[in-house]
Formats: sequence, structure tokens, C-alpha cells
Amino acid sequence: MGEGEQTRLVAWSHELRRVHGRLREALRVTQQALADGEPAEPATRELLLFCHGFCAALDAHHEGEDRDLFPAIAERHPELRETLRQLRQDHSMIGHLLAGLRAAVDRAAPQAELERHLEGVAAIMESHFRYEERQLLTVLESLALDADPDVVLGPL
Repeated sequence: MGEGEQTRLVAWSHELRRVHGRLREALRVTQQALADGEPAEPATRELLLFCHGFCAALDAHHEGEDRDLFPAIAERHPELRETLRQLRQDHSMIGHLLAGLRAAVDRAAPQAELERHLEGVAAIMESHFRYEERQLLTVLESLALDADPDVVLGPL
């Protein structure tokens, strides 16, 4: 295997860490936008944009994993099928939490309610990312998947 081939293979573990880092930062910026608002005021336009952007990015990340990455892993590593099932279950739960956050933002819920939604998403998201990284990074270092990382992991 040539050096360029090895670089392409190892890139999937790097790409997953990079995307998780960007999503963590997007969540932090969203939380900061909420904290910077006035408690008595409805959500600002900036907060609406941050929340919708963060939710869309996290959804796209999980949809790409479910559609492209997890089937490729399952094909080459059938012993990870239960792990992948658990990760898909997390994706569903996070999707439900994001829907609740979107609904709260859209109806200009009070700051305390928006904070609770973001805290719930943050807790599950971080737990999910850590589990996913523990379980899959080694596999991703040798995964040969000829696909665009922005399509598979989300355009971050």
C-alpha cells in the first residue's frame, strides 16, 4: 500500500474526530448565544440561526453515518453490528431531542426552557460521541470507503 493510500484510509478516523469537534463547537456557540440573550426576551434572530444551523448539522452527520458509514463498517466488521445498532438508537434519541429543541425555539420558549433542551442534547450528544469514538476509531483507521467525507459525516 502506497503512502497516499494509507493517508486516505486513516483519514476516516481523523474526519470523524474533526466533525465531532466542529459539532461540539457549534453547540458551545449556540449555548453562548442563548446565555448572551436577555432572560425576559424571546429568542433572538441570532439564536434562531445558531439553533437551526446546529440542529441541521447534527442531523446531517447522523443521517450520513446511518446511510453510508455504518453499513460499510457492518459489512467489514460484523462483530460490530450490535454497537452500530446502539449508535443508530442514539441517533434516533438525539433526533427526538433536536425536534423538541426546534419546537421550543420556533415558539420562542423562555430562556430556561431553551437551556434545558440544549443541556439535554449536549449530555446525550457528548456521551454518544465518546462511545462512538471508543468503539469505531480503530476500525476507521483501516476503513476503505471511497466516498466524500462531507457526504458521509456531514458538511462541517
